[in-house]
Amino acid sequence: QIQLAESGGGLVQPGGSLRLSCTVSRSKASITAMGWYRQAPGNERELVARIIIGGSTNVADSVKGRFTISSGQNTVYLQMNSLKPEDTAVYYCNADLRWGKKDATYWGQGTQVTVSS
Repeated sequence: QIQLAESGGGLVQPGGSLRLSCTVSRSKASITAMGWYRQAPGNERELVARIIIGGSTNVADSVKGRFTISSGQNTVYLQMNSLKPEDTAVYYCNADLRWGKKDATYWGQGTQVTVSS
């Protein structure tokens, strides 16, 4: 079974930093893309950043210049700097996997990021 293990969330003061990690436990499937989404209370889930494995990255305008997405071995990272209270949300890891010509999308359980003094 596919499992996405997230870590790195927590409470941080405005201007602080956090680094989120998400590791995909998988069998045979190849990862084609990974990303981070977030959802604040009362808001819809929104894209934060996404990386095409071996390709390009996309970062939302709201976090551009502050957040950086990168990938490692079955892992995606989100380095979050200069955090603002409006960054407070549950952050969800996303992974697109492929078995041959069949694709599927998986989600983590989410990790809470709270930016507050």
